[in-house]
Amino acid sequence: MRGASDSTSTDDVFFRFFIRTGAALILFQFACGWLRTAAAADAIFAGHKAIGGETLDLTFPVPKYFQDYAVEGGNPRPETGRVVLMLPPGFDPARPWPILVITSTTDGRRTSPMDAPWYRAPALAEGWIVFASDATIRPREDSTVWRLALLGAALNLLHHEWPLSTKWPVAFAGLSGGAKRSGWIGAMLASTHTVNICGFFLTGINDDRLSIACKTYPPSADFLKVPIWISSGSNDPIARPRDQEAVQASLEHTGFQRVHLSHFLGGHELDRSEVRRALKWFRELGKF
Repeated sequence: MRGASDSTSTDDVFFRFFIRTGAALILFQFACGWLRTAAAADAIFAGHKAIGGETLDLTFPVPKYFQDYAVEGGNPRPETGRVVLMLPPGFDPARPWPILVITSTTDGRRTSPMDAPWYRAPALAEGWIVFASDATIRPREDSTVWRLALLGAALNLLHHEWPLSTKWPVAFAGLSGGAKRSGWIGAMLASTHTVNICGFFLTGINDDRLSIACKTYPPSADFLKVPIWISSGSNDPIARPRDQEAVQASLEHTGFQRVHLSHFLGGHELDRSEVRRALKWFRELGKF
């Protein structure tokens, strides 16, 4: 009887131990999940809550260094900037997130924050942050230097608020004149080694400004490996398919090793399915 009793007692002790440790494990996993959720929910950017799936649109003081850069060519001094961040679902600044920097054309007095909503759905679906910057005043000349100064100030704020973001992959996107300017800005930032450039999405582009920028800001061998997706509307009257084929040939002649030309049924416009395919491609090649 003692043997049976001992056996039952041992099994019972083991069962209770299993229940306690199993319950503890469940509680531990739940706590970790809660902490991750709480961390994401409590993410703060410049004093504002940064919630996944939502948009931050706020103003910030522009440091004097970037003000001095922006006034080149007789532009007014931009003391206050505007930054727009569209955050993907589940956003948590403790994890790495790729960033899609939007640059608009100057036609129609457009600004990058005005174009940002076009990219929101495909970018957030692929887990990317949409990022756009501007000043709170109009420039006399909407130059590349002006755009770069305000983007630099906004990125400086991002890196200050979320230090891990200095390592996050960054891609540049633009339509028409915004595509041309994305090339210039990307090359200029590449020369500073302040961002981790992982791609260019260029749509409606009829002139290769990235190669021209590379002559002014000679690229490293690694920069020539950055993937470039050219999105061409089959009925585009401004950037005709043959024009975009010439852009591809020019980029490859410069030495860029990963240039992809894709055609879609449409005109001088942004195709959101093309954006999504490009962002997937950047992830695959960059392994992030």
